[in-house]
Amino acid sequence: MSEMITADLVDLDLSADTKEAAARALAQHMVAQGRVTDLEGFLADVAAREAQMPTGLDGGIGIPHCRSAHVTEPTLAFGRSAAGVDFGAADGPADLIFLIAAPAGADDAHLTILSSLARQLMNAEFTDALRSAGDAAAAAALIRGDEAPTATGEGAGGTADAGSAQSADSAQGAVGTSQGAEAVSEDTAAASAAASADAAAGSTAPAPGATVADGSAPVPGATPAPGERPFRIVAVTSCPTGIAHTYMAAESLENAGREAGIEVVVETQGSAGFTRLDPAVIAAADGVIFAHDVPVRDKDRFAGKPTVDVGVKAGINRPAELIAEVRGKAARGEASAPAQASSGTPVERAGDSTEGYGTKLRKWLMSGVSYMVPFVAAGGLLIALGFAIGGYKINKAPSVMDHFVWTQADSWGALLFQIGVVSFGFLVPVLAGYIAYGMADRPGLVPGFVGGSISVTINAGFLGGLAAGLIAGGVVLAIQRVQIPAALRGIMPVVVIPLISSAIVGFLMFVVIGKPIASAQKGLTDWLNGLTGTNAILLGALLGLMMCFDLGGPVNKVAYTFATAGIAVATPSDSAMKIMAAVMAAGMVPPLAMALATTIRARLFTAAERENGKAAWVLGASFISEGAIPFAAADPLRVIPSAMAGGALTGALSMGFGATLRAPHGGIFVVPLIGNPLLYLVAIAAGVGVTTALVVLLKGLRKPSPESPAGDPAAQETAAPQGAKQPIAA
Repeated sequence: MSEMITADLVDLDLSADTKEAAARALAQHMVAQGRVTDLEGFLADVAAREAQMPTGLDGGIGIPHCRSAHVTEPTLAFGRSAAGVDFGAADGPADLIFLIAAPAGADDAHLTILSSLARQLMNAEFTDALRSAGDAAAAAALIRGDEAPTATGEGAGGTADAGSAQSADSAQGAVGTSQGAEAVSEDTAAASAAASADAAAGSTAPAPGATVADGSAPVPGATPAPGERPFRIVAVTSCPTGIAHTYMAAESLENAGREAGIEVVVETQGSAGFTRLDPAVIAAADGVIFAHDVPVRDKDRFAGKPTVDVGVKAGINRPAELIAEVRGKAARGEASAPAQASSGTPVERAGDSTEGYGTKLRKWLMSGVSYMVPFVAAGGLLIALGFAIGGYKINKAPSVMDHFVWTQADSWGALLFQIGVVSFGFLVPVLAGYIAYGMADRPGLVPGFVGGSISVTINAGFLGGLAAGLIAGGVVLAIQRVQIPAALRGIMPVVVIPLISSAIVGFLMFVVIGKPIASAQKGLTDWLNGLTGTNAILLGALLGLMMCFDLGGPVNKVAYTFATAGIAVATPSDSAMKIMAAVMAAGMVPPLAMALATTIRARLFTAAERENGKAAWVLGASFISEGAIPFAAADPLRVIPSAMAGGALTGALSMGFGATLRAPHGGIFVVPLIGNPLLYLVAIAAGVGVTTALVVLLKGLRKPSPESPAGDPAAQETAAPQGAKQPIAA
């Protein structure tokens, strides 16, 4: 592997005035060095990561980063801005900007090397040395670890304290060789093992490898008395990408713990995987800190201890406050319940704690839908196969328990049909149960499933399941807020919460809201059954637009769920089957169109896109709309409107042709189960043709790159001389 950063990847006079311009300027260095194959596609991945959470850090640092299929090898580019660039940090613009690019399939050693740099950014001597570097080669050598940062006297106090010296020493060799990565892993394992041994022996001495006081000025009330063991904290850090913030938060917490005379052992759950803290280390801990933006894996290991749960940037920016907070909780005896996640629900743990209720509501509903879809797919396909094998009267067949003949196709058709009906019976309960789970974690499952089953019983259907899940989650959250004596906490999740919440949800569903919801469900069904002519075509066009808008995202899922809810019965109406057919046809259009476009006009696409186009044939044929995402991410303004136009046409034609579909999935593989299959394929072909033509037309109107008069991205990839700065056409 070549060096992760060289002088050619350093810009000490970065003139960009926005974070997008800064990322583009640094990414162009990567393109020129052959580290990035598609500038626009890579920048789209960087922007998508930036949209999840700003990458600015206090202290004048910006670290835009992502993993991308357009990156050939782990790469760092560094820029120094005199004016500063706003990356969303609380203390203002960043003057030190690191663009971190990792391949989509980067191995553990590569990602661990990247994490080492992230840790070094918490070292003031390291950042001071970068600010004073006189040339690009010196800056690159410093980042690689070829040169150790030296105190400048300005902001460093002449000499570094022991903690800073330790961080400075660890910088050497951290970036640029896989040996550094292995050393990090070995040190972590040694620290965990030593801490485990200390905890098991009941020793009061600091665990080897743990973060403890090291000569820094004592914090009043924090440093233990002679012979007294220090306060112990275990922490978990994680971020969506798992490259930078994860390890910076860990470094920040460890440094703050060292200054406070407290042992801090951190489990970093990054992209390189994670090594679980030894159970003995967790058992010996006095408190827990979660600094994360994605769910903590195996969180139950830390239950029953004083816990602080925050976003990963809080772990970077205010570690001392978090340590003080967890110490305060320990002093007051505030501990999480043994079997409950009192520090947030699955949805809250996966996002920003400041998210509004609208965003959380969408995530709660999507949680239920994501668990429901496999039941829809399995049950729907089994029912459809039952009809295909046994004929349209198979729903009248007797139970296969009473009549099953091994040599008769009708018996096998009845068997598949009846298994599918049983699978469909779980749809609404699973939907309600996992909506409640998204809101209140595992305690929400029981009342959610009970409420969903009641919805089926009273014919409230899909709408009743939505209401039951939200009610169940809300009831459980309300119960969990009640102060319970410590002696009763053990039976709360097993007995008390399921009993009370199920009774409340059952009462509300049977007596209060069940009948109005059932009436609304019947009204919706009657309206769908009455759709004919122009109304049906308009509905098909609308569903087609939704399916192609975000390609597997929330809007796409709303349209798909609307369709599957209609056929989630043993005998769906003709209108419901038409809607299902239109939705699946429209969802197949974007990936098939991208595959066709890369075939007939390959020069308009990069090499990576042409490879994605080959896979898109299979994905589109299988009704996997996500096959078009790489194209939409790289060029959304051209691809998404084109896909929506084709999807709307296909949806409208499918409804107009009267095509029907009993199966909720399968793509071309369930064409034999489709009513009017030939016209159905015509509708798909028309939409694919329109989308392909629009994409080719819009991409053909792009201004050609100065380096390639023909505007051929493929030519640009090979024609540019090594080391040349080469912009790629937008």
